[in-house]
Amino acid sequence: MNRFLQLHLLTSYPPANLNRDDLGRPKTAIMGGAMRLRISSQSLKRAWRKSELFESALKGHVGTRTKEMGVGIYNKLIDRGIADKTAQEWAKPIAAVFGKPKKGNELEIEQLAHFSPEEKQAIDALIDRLVEKQQAPSEDDLKLLRQQHTAADIALFGRMLASSPAYNMDAAAQVAHAISVHKVQVEDDFFTAVDDLNKGEEDRGAGHMGETEFGAGVFYLYVCINRELLLENLQNDVELVNKTLAALLECAATIAPTGKQNSFASRAYASYILAEKGDQQPRSLAVAFLKPVEGPDMLDAAIQRLEEKRDKMDKVYGPCATARKTMNAETGEGSLKELIEFAMAE
Repeated sequence: MNRFLQLHLLTSYPPANLNRDDLGRPKTAIMGGAMRLRISSQSLKRAWRKSELFESALKGHVGTRTKEMGVGIYNKLIDRGIADKTAQEWAKPIAAVFGKPKKGNELEIEQLAHFSPEEKQAIDALIDRLVEKQQAPSEDDLKLLRQQHTAADIALFGRMLASSPAYNMDAAAQVAHAISVHKVQVEDDFFTAVDDLNKGEEDRGAGHMGETEFGAGVFYLYVCINRELLLENLQNDVELVNKTLAALLECAATIAPTGKQNSFASRAYASYILAEKGDQQPRSLAVAFLKPVEGPDMLDAAIQRLEEKRDKMDKVYGPCATARKTMNAETGEGSLKELIEFAMAE
């Protein structure tokens, strides 16, 4: 098996605000002394795993990340005819299995916990037993955490349970922050909204005024998947591993974060993808863009920079991958289907 699968993607987004900072501005980073647009890895991973594509491709193998599982348990007990006080007393220790109870509302936990489908099934089975026996959960009943499960998103992106580290899972996929390959200037959009019922007889002004910020750019994204760890995380289920790799690659190529999509419709597919396999130490090719790309055709220039840096890395270090496959929407070379087949092959 080629241990690592590395993906290098170039995606051009029109004016957008896909991933905002605490002030509502597009996220940025300084690289090579120049301001770049940035999309955080957290934003990308959530967009992928919550997409219809991912959930459809991996139906039954997608977890749920929440603080409020205890609230759901309480509501299910209430729906089954359990009294309010009893439902709270039974739900609290179940929720506490997955994290420290929140002060003031012990049905919630303080940190987000990622529940696998098997753990949710165990919780539902426990609710059935409690209702049937009409008794509080015992210590044995509360052994709900699972080291072995088939949650593809947990297998890819990992999970940490601070109170139960034995059930943590190392992420098989590392996702970099996507950055624009060129320098940018975040711009302001001043807008107005008109009141449809205002005839302008007394007040000809706008019904609302506002301002939003945006930027456009060609983004480089790097993803590294440890295929051996993914196989281990998914209990050596080769078929599920292949489904997971296919879903991840298609999501990375076609799914963008949802920020301000109604305002900008900034949906885009990757224009270029380089996939690499091998046992060699992984390396990003972001250094190709340390010097900002300039000129009227930034996408072609970025592709050329990326491939030149790949070849020069091979020249000085020796082959940095055993096998490669490219998809280039600018030239019509390759296809997403071929990339997915390449990713799944040994």
